[in-house]
Amino acid sequence: MKISEILNQVSHYKIRRVLVTGGEPLAQVNCLDLLTVLCDQDYQVSVETSGAIDVSKMDSRAVKVIDIKTPGSGEVHRNLYKNLEYLLPGDQIKFVLCDREDYDWSKTILKQYELLERCEVLFSPSYQQLSPTLIADWILEDRLPVRLQIQLHKFLWGDIPGK
Repeated sequence: MKISEILNQVSHYKIRRVLVTGGEPLAQVNCLDLLTVLCDQDYQVSVETSGAIDVSKMDSRAVKVIDIKTPGSGEVHRNLYKNLEYLLPGDQIKFVLCDREDYDWSKTILKQYELLERCEVLFSPSYQQLSPTLIADWILEDRLPVRLQIQLHKFLWGDIPGK
């Protein structure tokens, strides 16, 4: 899809907030140009990225939502920790937790990279693998200043692609 076609589609929603996501948006050839064009047109832009691709060239006006893959995901080797150097105060780091070990590991990463002082941190349960209530209990017990986030689209529509 051409950038002009995407802009036309977005304008029909009559909203000012745009989330660029789906697979890995930064792997798409024109994604960086799209982000800049959206920002230039005064959209509030967020980009959800897997954290495995360099974010340094992203338009600084776009909010980065960077995943840090936990050991339970089987993808911890994909984390590009250099991306943490490009965090801005409005950006977010998201940990998708599969179990208690992921929770404890994530707390270690928070400290190691001083993430709580640098950006907003989200803890999210892996869909149908870990109870959001259980994570909430752990967060409250530890008085951890993170935000609990669920994959709302999956709770609303299930794990259906395109929803």
